[in-house]
Amino acid sequence: MDSSEHDSSMPSSGFATGGELPPGLTEEEAEEIQLELTKVEDEIQTLRQVLTAKERHATELKRRLGISPLSEIKQNFTKSWHEIQCSNAYLTASTTLEDISRSEAYKKTQETLSQAGQVTSAAFSTMGTAIRNRLGEMRNSPSFKSFEDKVENMKYKVMGRSNGEGSNSPTNNDAPL
Repeated sequence: MDSSEHDSSMPSSGFATGGELPPGLTEEEAEEIQLELTKVEDEIQTLRQVLTAKERHATELKRRLGISPLSEIKQNFTKSWHEIQCSNAYLTASTTLEDISRSEAYKKTQETLSQAGQVTSAAFSTMGTAIRNRLGEMRNSPSFKSFEDKVENMKYKVMGRSNGEGSNSPTNNDAPL
């Protein structure tokens, strides 16, 4: 059989491309192998085409069933998560974590951190109360009252001018309250 009888879209390799025969092969054996290679490459190409057609058909069937790519991803994720949970590594790690959570060291650490959190919370609460009390004391102090009066006076002057009233001071008898 000559090379004009073979029409393969896949490139072949070997002696037909002008290379030398491998040691231990006769020209007749090499031709048989070349023919078999051509057949296998043709079968691979056919299988690729069949696979592509089957994938298109499966996609169409899924579309008709209302199976979206997102639902497939969700299903794959759920399946993968289930497989992870059943894996030896996950089960071993889970058992180890359970053992750790039952250990005395873990319990003591958890208790210590809980107490530290309570102490910190109490400290912030006490500090907040102290700040609130101190601000209350400052608000009732004479210097704050003086500052508050100055701000009120300034507010009255600015607001009075924008309302066209002139520069009356809040100490006047006709000043608004």
